[in-house]
Amino acid sequence: MELVQDCTVKSRNPRRHRDRVYVGCGAGFGGDRPIAALKLLERVKELNYLVLECLAERTLADRYRIMASGGKGYDPRVKVWMSVLLPLALERKVCIITNMGAMDPLGAQKEVLEVASSLGLEIVVAVAYESSSKPQALYYLMNQQDWKGHLSRLKGRSTYMGASSIVHCLENYNPHVVITSRVADAALFLAPMVYELGWNWNDTGELAQGILASHLLECGCQLTGGYFMHPGDAHRDFSFEKLLDLSLPYAEVSYGGDVYIGKAEGSGGLLSHSTCAEQLLYEVVDFLNVRFHQISQDKVHCRGAKPSNTCRPEKLLQLYPTEGGWKGWGEISYGGHQCLMRAQAAEYLIRSWMDERYPGIDGKIVSYVMGYDSLKANGGDKSNYSEKQVMDARLRMDGLFELEEHAVQFIEEFIALYTNGPAGGGGISTGQRKEIILQKLLVDRENIFWRAQAKKANVSYLQNKAKDSGTGETHILQVQKKPVSHLQVQKKPVSHAMDTQIVETSMALPPSPVPASSGKKMALYHVAHSRAGDKGNDLNFSIIPHFPGDIERLRTVITPKWVKNVVSPLLDLSSFPNERAIQHRNNMLELVHVEIYDVPGISSLNVVVRNILDGGVNCSRRIDRHGKTLSDLILCQEVILTS
Repeated sequence: MELVQDCTVKSRNPRRHRDRVYVGCGAGFGGDRPIAALKLLERVKELNYLVLECLAERTLADRYRIMASGGKGYDPRVKVWMSVLLPLALERKVCIITNMGAMDPLGAQKEVLEVASSLGLEIVVAVAYESSSKPQALYYLMNQQDWKGHLSRLKGRSTYMGASSIVHCLENYNPHVVITSRVADAALFLAPMVYELGWNWNDTGELAQGILASHLLECGCQLTGGYFMHPGDAHRDFSFEKLLDLSLPYAEVSYGGDVYIGKAEGSGGLLSHSTCAEQLLYEVVDFLNVRFHQISQDKVHCRGAKPSNTCRPEKLLQLYPTEGGWKGWGEISYGGHQCLMRAQAAEYLIRSWMDERYPGIDGKIVSYVMGYDSLKANGGDKSNYSEKQVMDARLRMDGLFELEEHAVQFIEEFIALYTNGPAGGGGISTGQRKEIILQKLLVDRENIFWRAQAKKANVSYLQNKAKDSGTGETHILQVQKKPVSHLQVQKKPVSHAMDTQIVETSMALPPSPVPASSGKKMALYHVAHSRAGDKGNDLNFSIIPHFPGDIERLRTVITPKWVKNVVSPLLDLSSFPNERAIQHRNNMLELVHVEIYDVPGISSLNVVVRNILDGGVNCSRRIDRHGKTLSDLILCQEVILTS
């Protein structure tokens, strides 16, 4: 039966189905690996749920662009994922929950039902998605100058909804798969906890712990050593083989809100206080007094999450797509003697040619030399990189223009470097595309509605096919004993370089942390570790000392002024700035604001830098549009800690 309901919070009449529930993360982003999720299913037999979190603001904008061009509004990889996972998930009675429905959850539901039918699996696929909204958003948009243009894109709107629609599906449809549109990432994981453990929406203490577990799980292997291993940091260094043998994480959550995070027993990677702390601070969220206690190599106890004074927001965040301009970009390589100066000459020509055609357009273009300063890891100090030392320079230039003709002209000018530029340039690549950005709007809960329904896979045609074959047998598998997939799971990782089996060894523990030296200049690498994340045009990064007691001394160094100075090179328009470019950087720096939050439970800092990411992931002209590499920009900085 289909249900339509608004997003106001309604008290439940809950029933406890389990005393503890096991929720695994099978995907932490849209490009994750189905084979890794299958390994988790095979190795952790306690799992009750497997969540595939595959939707971000970037992928949501991509799905809108593709759907507007006649393509699929849902993640097309859902077919591959379900082909790999469904047989074993059904055998293990594991329910799959995913937001791969994106802009078209009903289309994704149809695709999954077809996959199940082709595999001979009788399953129920539920969908929970935003269905309609009252015209509150329209009132806002009609006040905009181009309100008609905005209204034409309202069908692409997407609201961050909570867990209630997923809980409804679990309560009423007994589904094998639940597909959603845009919901809060944590809601995908929280919903099965609420349903199985019988929590109500006013059980704020338990919900806080559940949300803690959800935030830790939502980025997949980032919790278990992925995006953590670093050969330049003795506290984060482990072998390539251990990195190869990563396990996706899972949470064991009890009725009372006790949370344990785990990885597959004996797997590689690393699950520790440090990996949990990085993932905790990857989100801009207040987990002030959370603490982690190592139980074993494969399990960590998490406690201390508390409800805030404002337990739930009265408004929801809605995103709606708007045109962000036209991107044009080009790359060219120079090698050998004075290659950096030749890259500078090429950049000068492109800017001059474009300005000759469209006066004043120079400020729409950024440039950098990959391998030299594209990631700004040297913090703008290039004194250690003389022009004579650079023997391989790849110039990249990115422009974000108002008109398509500007992007086209930019590409034409870039290609002209082959015969009109400095000597020895080659390997030109160019591209252009229309950018879609997501505008944000706060809307009242009662004005947003969600819809839920479920359908069952139809396998009757397979029965008929079996009868028609004359065998008299029906080849329908209620449960397939082996995954139907071209992907085969290896029980142990194989070294492809040597084509030999990797010998299992015990996990080498990182060195015991000791206080950092005083009065000595050293890179932050020796004192702390960090991970950077992005929210729109804002950067956040963590500072997590190797030795917790060093946090007091780090507070005196990591100040708003220090942070602003470190990130200021990000605002450069060029690797070779002239006076106008320098003035532009200074003007933009006035708009940058820094906030530093203390996280005493894990002796760390969470730093938020506003207006630093060139407009955010959907329109940034930088090579690293997310700003993820900026953690190493921070850690490269040399500091002196006082005693």
